[in-house]
Amino acid sequence: MPPNTTATSGDKPGKSGRKKGRKARLIVLVLVLAIVGGIAYGAYWSISTVRASFPQTKGSLTLKGLSGPVTVKRDGYGIPQIYASSDEDLFMAQGYVQAQDRFYEMDVRRHMTSGRLSEMFGKGQVKDDEFLRTLGWDRVAKEEYDTKLSDSTKKYLQAYSKGVNAYLAGKDGKDISLEYAALGFINDYKPEQWTPVDSVSWLKAMAWDLRGNMKDEIDRALMTSRLGPQQIKDLYPEYPYSRNEPIVQEGQYDELTKTFEQSGSTSGSGTSTGTSGSSTSSTTGSALTSQLAGLYNVLDDVPTAVGVNGQGIGSNSWVVGGQYTITGKPLLANDPHLSASLPSVWYQMGLHCTTVSSKCQYDVTGYTFAGMPGVIIGHNADIAWGMTNSGVDVTDLYLEKLSGDGYLYDGRTKPFTSREETIKVAGGTSKKIVVRQTADGMPLLSDRNDELVKVGKKASVDNAAPDRGDGYGVALKWTALDPGTTMDAVFALDKASDWSSFREAAAQFDVPSQNLVYADTKNHIGYTLPGKIPTRSSADDGSIPAPGWDSKYKWTGYIKQDELPYEYDPKRGYIVTANQAVVDKDKYPYTLTTDWGYGARSQRITDLIESKIKDGGKISTDDMRQMQLDNSSEIAKLLVPKLLKINLDDKDVREAQKLLEGWDYTQDADSAAAAYFNAVWRNILKLAFGNKLPKELRVKGQCLWVEKADGTGPVDDDTKVRECGERDADQAQPDGGDRWFEVVRTLMEKPDSDWWKTPASGTRPKADNMNELFERAMIDARWELTAKLGKDIDTWSWGRLHRLFLKNQTLGTDGPAIVQYVLNRGPWKLSGGEATVNATGWNAAGGYGVVWVPSMRMVVNLDDLDKSKWINLTGASGHAFSAHYTDQTGKWADGELLPWSFSDKAVDKSTGDTLVLKP
Repeated sequence: MPPNTTATSGDKPGKSGRKKGRKARLIVLVLVLAIVGGIAYGAYWSISTVRASFPQTKGSLTLKGLSGPVTVKRDGYGIPQIYASSDEDLFMAQGYVQAQDRFYEMDVRRHMTSGRLSEMFGKGQVKDDEFLRTLGWDRVAKEEYDTKLSDSTKKYLQAYSKGVNAYLAGKDGKDISLEYAALGFINDYKPEQWTPVDSVSWLKAMAWDLRGNMKDEIDRALMTSRLGPQQIKDLYPEYPYSRNEPIVQEGQYDELTKTFEQSGSTSGSGTSTGTSGSSTSSTTGSALTSQLAGLYNVLDDVPTAVGVNGQGIGSNSWVVGGQYTITGKPLLANDPHLSASLPSVWYQMGLHCTTVSSKCQYDVTGYTFAGMPGVIIGHNADIAWGMTNSGVDVTDLYLEKLSGDGYLYDGRTKPFTSREETIKVAGGTSKKIVVRQTADGMPLLSDRNDELVKVGKKASVDNAAPDRGDGYGVALKWTALDPGTTMDAVFALDKASDWSSFREAAAQFDVPSQNLVYADTKNHIGYTLPGKIPTRSSADDGSIPAPGWDSKYKWTGYIKQDELPYEYDPKRGYIVTANQAVVDKDKYPYTLTTDWGYGARSQRITDLIESKIKDGGKISTDDMRQMQLDNSSEIAKLLVPKLLKINLDDKDVREAQKLLEGWDYTQDADSAAAAYFNAVWRNILKLAFGNKLPKELRVKGQCLWVEKADGTGPVDDDTKVRECGERDADQAQPDGGDRWFEVVRTLMEKPDSDWWKTPASGTRPKADNMNELFERAMIDARWELTAKLGKDIDTWSWGRLHRLFLKNQTLGTDGPAIVQYVLNRGPWKLSGGEATVNATGWNAAGGYGVVWVPSMRMVVNLDDLDKSKWINLTGASGHAFSAHYTDQTGKWADGELLPWSFSDKAVDKSTGDTLVLKP
């Protein structure tokens, strides 16, 4: 279905836009019903069925439980602004309105977080449920609600739930969403009442996808089956502090460092000594490799929540002080990079008290999640804030020596604690599982996969490790498995009025740890790193799975909040966060992670700001938008001069090479040069690295003849085996992100490195050095694009390769073909690329398709909040034939931003529909 099918109403907000939307929607309905005519779905998916779930957005209705009237004003894109006279009424109305637009999405999410997807979708979800029950997100959320959250937060959560349930009252599934009508063909599922714990549990899903380096731990361990220590080190180079600046450069950590230096010791600080690798690397023999690969597959199968399951997640956020802006007040930009979902993970709205007072304390607008009260990212009348993933390491995997019903710890056997869980299955038989945990609450993940139960009898171990017996289990230590206060932080952020109250609120944001940037109307800017961040002994830097039988690998504590890095009004006048290193490792005593993003995006943003403000230049709101859309490829700047010097014999390959002459390294959707360069980059990575990685990291179904892992004998057919990759295409390595930029940059100084050697294949020549491998990659890329785009290079474009498809995250991926056709949208041809500021990510090992995107974009103008701009990936509605299902996507793809009304006057001017909720 073409992407603009339901987007026409978004072209001109207001009455004319709504009329166009209704007309387009009716046309689509006629087409759909014609297609499904004679099929069972056609008998049920009538126009009345589709319309039954559309929300009432005009007039008035009674909402039992309100203490006073509430007004809901929606603009031409269906974005709601809610006005109430008490906090409880405000959040009750928020629950009602979000349920109107997105209840099916909310229902799926809570079933995911509680490990109950099988109740909705049947036996195909049992494995996922087993793993999610083992993590126990909903159990932690309940404990959090019962023991950690403030009374006011509980009151707001209860009010929100009351609003959701008021919407559900008296409705059947088909009255709520089209997807429930489709589910009716599978089972008799009926939605349950919403609870406060359902909202809190979603924070655990958010934390899961932003959890840090767990998969890097697994990858490094898996690499030991085929690569040596130095080769692995080559693939994980040091962060380039001298080239890509960390976030905090003038902040509090300087004082902390002085204190530690004066004490003459960093004992117990968790500073890495680089010794952890030798402690466990020799335990990764063939059977353990199989176990860890199985664990990766389990992790990868967990339904995507707010990211690409922790792999490749990024974000941009930066703030520029008033001395460098046209308005004289700060400008703040944010665009979190997450996996593309339909509807978008974000929900835009405003929450306004008609009079801000002790009875009603909120006047805030921004982005939140459907199913959760409050606003996560946005601004109020005084401050604005944005978030990016900090990437700090808050998870560790522990190898456990299993012994009977327990595990070995410091020479003694300790018993597991256990609980029985019953998984109900729609249309099938319930299944019972036993979840085992260590004494300090680490779940045994290896119980959730047949391969993981057997560590393997041939796993090699060093002398310090216990006898392998039947092998090792794998347990997870993660900060989010302890009850926290992040829900308190959300409400505190929403009403913070200055730097001090913002910092106090942020301190409660314990998981996931995020980079928070700040700006206020009084012309201040800042940054703070909150979060519950563990410290480790000098034996362990958290980079690979640790031996659980040795207490010296146990976490030693957590960094105190007043010791975490922050900056306030730095002299340089701006702060950039884009997943780069938070601090210089030589200036901070704690190890926050060994796996930062490598700073390609952050340095590009810094360079763009610097180029704009040099010689007295000033930055506008539109300049910030244009920076978000920057498509410049940092790796192209490095490689293209080398590629242009290579002499090529084949005239067709030379023709493609000429595309790179004069190219400005910008990856626009219509660029043929960008298409060819990215194909060359992909083939460089494949030839130099991908074909040399173990099968557990390569793309599923891609098979190679490789030398046996034991390395014995000459390289001939007798010593080779056929190995096929085992990873999904969007999770395989090398993914082509900025870590690989740094790998290639470093190895270019060693043009005769073994990494640049690759054998001949068919008519393709072998390579013995870097230039020869680059030549081979250029040849391979030419013929790959000939196959994909045609021989005529004049027809090539990056957008033909780099396409975005939006898929409904349940029935749109696994439902019948006709259901997928009805629920999904796309494709869109996109500009941008991996590790580009306009981060439309793709996985170089798997192909060119878009894997993750800027899930929203916003620019806040602290001089005049009504001149702020925002946009969402899709639209406000989760209803497939609503005018607001994907009405923002076309503009998002074109890099446009929408007006973001805040004041009463601006909201009234943009309002199209008004609904009054009466007590």
